[in-house]
Amino acid sequence: MDDIRVKICGLTRPEDMDAVARAGARYAGLVFFARSPRCVSVAEARALALAAPVGLAKVGLVVDPEDALLDEILEAVPLDMVQLHGRESVARVAEIRARYGLPVMKAVGVASEADLPALLEYGKVADQLLVDAKAPKGAALPGGNGLAFDWRLIAGRRWPCPWMLAGGLTPETVGRAVAMTGARQVDVSSGVESAPGVKDPDRIAAFVEAALAAGGEGAVPRL
Repeated sequence: MDDIRVKICGLTRPEDMDAVARAGARYAGLVFFARSPRCVSVAEARALALAAPVGLAKVGLVVDPEDALLDEILEAVPLDMVQLHGRESVARVAEIRARYGLPVMKAVGVASEADLPALLEYGKVADQLLVDAKAPKGAALPGGNGLAFDWRLIAGRRWPCPWMLAGGLTPETVGRAVAMTGARQVDVSSGVESAPGVKDPDRIAAFVEAALAAGGEGAVPRL
């Protein structure tokens, strides 16, 4: 069985990238959304991405982006994947994927069974799905709110492309989430912070260790 792949999202400092790499995560997320406490400038993101070790995938999170913003980001920042976390249509996801030639991950919020058909539709055009908790009505952020959803809704389900579980995960809950859903990839942001936007290296290490243990592979030794 393949091991669990972990994404730590919302990195803002060089020490965050180091902590993610040392813990054994596979993806590092950089947020380009002004209202997020985890937002980084293009210049900051470039420095962080260049500091990432080989093998750690850099993911850029954007929300309903115009081409001009994507052009600016991707001309400067060596990203490996684009994460769309807004209300992008199926057609827009396909358009961005074709225009930039990078893998695209589409986040889909889930609160009830009525939200599940969207996963099938987006799964036909995206390279990966991020199955996240739907943001509450009126929320300032489309994700990173520290909220979970009823994992039973997706237990045992499959979609046309690989998927990643997100939404309120913590070092204390990720094992149960993996066991209940069968997820082979997990994403965390606020669950490994000491304050909004401030990553905690000990919680990052604990999260990755717990996720890998849930996958039956044991933890990656720390460097």
